[in-house]
Amino acid sequence: MSDASATPAADDITADSEAVLAPVTVKERISSLDFIRGIAVMGILAANIIAFGQPLMATFDPGSFLSNDNDPDHWWWIAQFVLIDGKMRGLFSILFGAGLFLFLEKANERGSGTGLVIRRLAFLGMFGLLHFYFIWFGDILFLYAVSALVLLAFYTLKPFNQFVLGMLGFVISALIYTAMMGGLYLMANGNLLSPEEAAEMQREMASGMSVAQGMTDAILAGDYLGFVASNFTENLLTPISAVSQSLVETSSLMLIGMGLFRMGFFEGKFDRKKMVLWGWSGIIVGGALSYWVATWVISTDFDLLAAMAAYLGTSALPRLAMAMGLAALLVVYSPSWTGWLGQRISAAGRAAFTNYLGTSIVMLFVFHGWALGYYGDLGRPQLYIIVVIMWAVMLIWSKPWLDRYRYGPLEWLWRCLTYWKKFPLRR
Repeated sequence: MSDASATPAADDITADSEAVLAPVTVKERISSLDFIRGIAVMGILAANIIAFGQPLMATFDPGSFLSNDNDPDHWWWIAQFVLIDGKMRGLFSILFGAGLFLFLEKANERGSGTGLVIRRLAFLGMFGLLHFYFIWFGDILFLYAVSALVLLAFYTLKPFNQFVLGMLGFVISALIYTAMMGGLYLMANGNLLSPEEAAEMQREMASGMSVAQGMTDAILAGDYLGFVASNFTENLLTPISAVSQSLVETSSLMLIGMGLFRMGFFEGKFDRKKMVLWGWSGIIVGGALSYWVATWVISTDFDLLAAMAAYLGTSALPRLAMAMGLAALLVVYSPSWTGWLGQRISAAGRAAFTNYLGTSIVMLFVFHGWALGYYGDLGRPQLYIIVVIMWAVMLIWSKPWLDRYRYGPLEWLWRCLTYWKKFPLRR
C-alpha cells in the first residue's frame, strides 16, 4: 500500500529532470520490507474475511452470523482473535511508517520536498474514499493517508525519539480505550445502573454497530446501486469517525516503524540473538494475554460491551507485542526464504496496493447478491477457505506480472498521479 516498493530500475531514468522525479530504485529497496509486506497484506484478508462475508457485528459476536458459524466451541474465533485481529494491521502500519520515511528521504534528496509526499498521500486518501463508498466499508487507506500526514510533523526527530514517542502514543491510546470501554462494561454489569439503563446502553452500542444494515440489505438483495447509496447515506461520515477513533494508534504505529527503519531494524543491523528473543517473547507473551482476553469475552457470552472493550482496549498492548515480535522474526528469517514461495510472497508485497484493493473487488463478486451471492451463507471454516484461495491468487499473479512489468497496476497508477508523469510500465 504505501511505500517504496515495486520501483523502476536505475537505468530507466535517462535525464536529470526525470531523476528528480524518480521513485526509489530497486537497489534502494530493502528486501525484507517486501517480504513482510506480503505477509501483512495476506494476513489483512484473514482479518477482514468475516466482515466481507457476514454482517459487521459477526466480527464481535458469532451470534450475529446470518448462517451457522460452524464454530460451536469458538476455537476458530479464538484463533482469529489471538493470531490475526489487529496484528496484521499493526504490522502493516509499522511498515507504512518505514516506507513513508524512505519515500520522503528520497524525495528530499532529489529536491522534491514534502509537497510530493503530500500529493502522494492525497491520492491515497482519494483511493481510500472510492474504495469505501463503492467497494467495501472496511477501508483503511483514508485512515492511513490522514495518519501519515500527521506523521510528517515528527519526520525530523531522532530515530530513537520517534520510536519512543510512537510507543508512548500507542500505550496512552490503549489505556484510554481500556478505561473508557472497560468502564462502560463495568457500569452496565455492576450495580451502577438499573437493568433498564444497562439494556439501553447495550442497545445504543448495538445501534452504533448496525449502521451498515441498509448496506447489508442491499448486498443480500443484489442491489449494487442501493449498496452504494447506503454508503453515501448511512455511512457517509464513517471514514471520518474511523480516523477520529484510530488516528493516534495508527500514527503511533507508523512512527514506531519510521524510528525502527532509521535505526536499521529492517536491514538486520540489530543483534540477531536479541531479535529472536524479542520476537518470540512478544509473540508468546502477547499471544497468552490475547488468549486470556478472548476467553474472558467468551465467558461474558459475547457481551457487546465486553467485546468492544476487548477489541479496542485490553487487546491493544498484547497485539502490539505480537506485531513487533512478528516483525522481528520476519526480519531475521526472511533472508533464508529465497525459494519459490519466498519470492512470490515478496512479489505480493511489492504489489500490496493492488492486492489489497484487488482483494476487495474479488470479494465484491464472491459475496454480493448480483454476483455469486455467498454473503451470509458461509460459516467460519468456509470463509477461511475463501481466504486460502485468494492467497493462492495473490501468489500466482504477482510474480509473473512483476517479471514483465515494473509495477503492480495500481502501484503504477499511483506513481503516475504522484509525480504527475507517465512512467513506462513494461520492462
